[in-house]
Amino acid sequence: MYSSSRQLIIGFHGCDKAVARELVNGRKQFRPSRNDYDWLGPGIYFWENDHIRALEYARELSARNPEKYPDPFVVGVVVDLGRCFDLTCRANINALNEVYNKCVRHLFEAGQIPSNKLYREGEEDVPLLRYLDCATIRAFHHLNELSGQRPYDSVRAAFVEGEPLYSDAGFREKNHIQICVRNPLCIKGVFLPEGSTL
Repeated sequence: MYSSSRQLIIGFHGCDKAVARELVNGRKQFRPSRNDYDWLGPGIYFWENDHIRALEYARELSARNPEKYPDPFVVGVVVDLGRCFDLTCRANINALNEVYNKCVRHLFEAGQIPSNKLYREGEEDVPLLRYLDCATIRAFHHLNELSGQRPYDSVRAAFVEGEPLYSDAGFREKNHIQICVRNPLCIKGVFLPEGSTL
């Protein structure tokens, strides 16, 4: 019941400036990511209320692939989360754990689903490849569909990332809330963050 309540949020998407121009002008739609390591499953990813972290991510993309992302940039969106599978809520965390234990764990233990991985390039960590988490989220949505339930429009979760903020800190320097929009109709508007120009 609670996961179907409406909630408007502001999200930010890191991309190249040329792509941002097309998105803001309505000439291009956001393209869903469908990688097997996308931790919240297939969809369009946004940083909730954090244009700074979105820009850092765009710069990380540019450093790894300067030809594809020559000019790191950020666009903002207004998103109606719709029916949200919110993994900051205990009931949904329990539901995902149940899917893992019933449907995914034996495949993982048999080596049919890869584990989550963190790779290092030189001295820097590159994004965590969350194969197991993606498989579990996909299984959750598949079982939801098989049971005849209405599909989820979005997934929301907290991501703990980065170095401790200070000695013995429980806070990390790159902690954030991430949104995965599964239903593109939930994106109600695209805008430029304050101070940005195309």
